[in-house]
Amino acid sequence: MTLPDLDDLIAEVDRRCDSAHRPGGQEQPDWLALLGVAAQLSGQLQALSDDLVEDYVEHCRMHGNSWTDIGAALGVTRQAAQQRFHAPHKRYSPEAMTEDLREAMAHVKRAAVQHRNNYIGTEHLLWGLTAQENSATRQLAAANVSPESVHRAVGARLSMGASQAAERIAWTPYSRKAIALAEARAGENGGELIGCAELLVGLAQVGRGIAAAVLADAGFEAPSVEAAS
Repeated sequence: MTLPDLDDLIAEVDRRCDSAHRPGGQEQPDWLALLGVAAQLSGQLQALSDDLVEDYVEHCRMHGNSWTDIGAALGVTRQAAQQRFHAPHKRYSPEAMTEDLREAMAHVKRAAVQHRNNYIGTEHLLWGLTAQENSATRQLAAANVSPESVHRAVGARLSMGASQAAERIAWTPYSRKAIALAEARAGENGGELIGCAELLVGLAQVGRGIAAAVLADAGFEAPSVEAAS
């Protein structure tokens, strides 16, 4: 992957800023409008880089690395690393899930292992949710979206890695956010367990990651999900 250089980012700011070019053929663009868009883009890139580092800190902690080792790898003190990343991520046990979601999770884990991935991303979650009939596939069908088409589309986005796919595989930040949203939705609906349909909504609401992109391409974005529920 080639990282964007400064010229690429400047061109992206210019493309995004509809109000940058003043009407009437004035020579000077609206520099303040461009600055606002540049700050917004910078924030998005920073959030993405923070998610990347957080993901690997989670892997290191999960596999026994100390905060001292993590701080050294990051070039900061142990205390600084702990202060930034110390909050533990909630663990979701099978007892918190409905039977159909527990079955889907078996497919999720299988997808990660078969593709030698050392993480569970939103693509693995969506692939597992659409591997067999459940409340998520029924919700897709109710929104006139083919579960089989979604399954094929997300399957095509699963990439082969080089990991031995350890038994304990950490979830990516977007995946954790999706299941947290699913848990909140289940609670709003008066349920105590997280189901496939709730996780489908969570994946759509995250708005980032492969699953959200596949669902959006299929016409199944978060607002339409809400309407179909």
